[in-house]
Amino acid sequence: MTEWPVVWVNVDGLGDERTIRELGEMFDLHRLALADVTNVPQRPKAEQYGRTVFLVMHMLRYGEDLSAEQLSLFVTDRAVITFQQSPGDCLEAVRQRIREGSGRIRSAGADYLAYSLLDTVIDHYFPVLEGYGERLAVLEDGITEQTERQPVSAIRRAKRDLLAFRRMAWPLRDAVNWLLREDAPQIQPETRPYLRDCYDHITRVIDMLETHRELASDLMAVHLSVVSNQMNAVIKTLTVMATIFIPLTFIAGIYGMNFEKMPELKWQWGYAGVWAIMVAVAAGMLAYFRRKKWL
Repeated sequence: MTEWPVVWVNVDGLGDERTIRELGEMFDLHRLALADVTNVPQRPKAEQYGRTVFLVMHMLRYGEDLSAEQLSLFVTDRAVITFQQSPGDCLEAVRQRIREGSGRIRSAGADYLAYSLLDTVIDHYFPVLEGYGERLAVLEDGITEQTERQPVSAIRRAKRDLLAFRRMAWPLRDAVNWLLREDAPQIQPETRPYLRDCYDHITRVIDMLETHRELASDLMAVHLSVVSNQMNAVIKTLTVMATIFIPLTFIAGIYGMNFEKMPELKWQWGYAGVWAIMVAVAAGMLAYFRRKKWL
């Protein structure tokens, strides 16, 4: 460690307890923080243990369902130690900057490296939000055009994922705010403006997230409105048909009683006359309904 101004140690996987324990002893990491590393998932937070800052965040991936992976980060005077649940992450851009020596990441301290990792994780929240925005737009078109077969399950799944996203974004904003407010010796004054930029980014993420959650709730209301309109149209059609058949049933009921001295009972044109009256009544009612724009 004496050869390098800053050391970044990244551990993929949490199954090797011996490695985690030895790293804890090497870098003097607190046991409670190491317990939070292995007992996942943890709520995003920032805490200080002596001369070490401990930060918990989540890396998100957009897919059929939202997947989250906990990233635990320790910042000491000259080292950054990160623990991931499994291999594969969104931090390749930071590694590439370190390889190329671009920017000030190789000349700055451990706090700037920790900021870069934090900023990269937050920036990858935006593509996830864009994915859900596109999904909700497709759902909206499917609901209004009545092409979506199972809109309720799709809306519930989107709302569930957005709620899980919210539970990780809001505490992370509090954690970044803690880094800005607390006088942690590991955070240099020149790094705080960059942390304020992180705070602005996570605030934008939360604003977009709340907008998407409101849209998902509105989609459920739109779906229920479409279903209600369809039901109203069916009821309207059935009501019109029943209304037309009421006078026809009345006429048929009268002339179907077959009383012996009933007028027109033995009239030659009685059957045809009754049909003519019934057709005329039905046509007249249809014309009236159309004029009233009920059909």
